[in-house]
Amino acid sequence: MKTSHFYSIFLLAIFITSCNNVQEARYPISQTSSQFLDESIARNKVIINSEEQTFENMFKQDTANVYIPSTKGFWFKYETKVEENSALPVRGDIVLYDYEVYDINGSIIYTKEETQPQRYLVDKETIMTGLRYGIKQLKQGEEATFYFPSHIAYGYHGDNKSIGTNVPLICKVKINQIIKSN
Repeated sequence: MKTSHFYSIFLLAIFITSCNNVQEARYPISQTSSQFLDESIARNKVIINSEEQTFENMFKQDTANVYIPSTKGFWFKYETKVEENSALPVRGDIVLYDYEVYDINGSIIYTKEETQPQRYLVDKETIMTGLRYGIKQLKQGEEATFYFPSHIAYGYHGDNKSIGTNVPLICKVKINQIIKSN
């Protein structure tokens, strides 16, 4: 009987002491610093400056065309410009367009046949960042060539197909129709 009391008291003591223990938070083994982020920012600045310099050198060599800088970090030139006073696409409009994609050396990545005619609900669908901004620069019937640094093209990720990491792109876009929203 004494043994059973001993075990009962022992189990009761374990139960009570385990319930009273305050759990302490576990701390991470290593703490992160801002060093990685700082290095990433510096690396991206070098990439952006290099791509911008490459485009600017291309533009200097081509004196026959006028290259228009955008406020969003890309350039474009008109292939076909509509002089009439028609509306630019705005949020909610539907834009029907064709486009081709080239690398910085002018080699084609995607043809019009591969990209097929596109239908884009302006600012309500996800497309390449540069195209999203570029399409809003063009009127119906206009065609332009856009020069996108990689950070507003497909960035560090690429498109998981033919466009790799940090690839600046040249896109030729033709706006076939703008369907105004209600």
